[in-house]
Amino acid sequence: MDDARRFLPLTPQQFHILLALTGEDRHGYGIILEVERRTAGDLRLGTGTLYTAVAGLVDEALIAESKRRLTARDDGRRRYYTLTPLGRRVLEAETARLDALVRQAKRHGVQPAPRPAWSRSK
Repeated sequence: MDDARRFLPLTPQQFHILLALTGEDRHGYGIILEVERRTAGDLRLGTGTLYTAVAGLVDEALIAESKRRLTARDDGRRRYYTLTPLGRRVLEAETARLDALVRQAKRHGVQPAPRPAWSRSK
């Protein structure tokens, strides 16, 4: 079994791409839309950033190209990606790492700043 912690820390882009693939296989643009939705628009992945990160995640076997197509009308040129079991373990390890950091900060009296009003309306 690979030690998932050797991949840590993940970049925010890597974390969000893995998270976007937890629910279903997605193509690149689907990942971009899911990340934007989950972050209420606070993180918008450009295509260059996305595909550079995706290539690295594929090379590390954290995600894999999926053969699945969502519909018969789906464009055959689209590549779909799926989260691998190793990718899920890495995502879980990174979530635990981030959670420990937040708990540590709170123990020291650091609380999250309220989101500005302009960012809540997204």
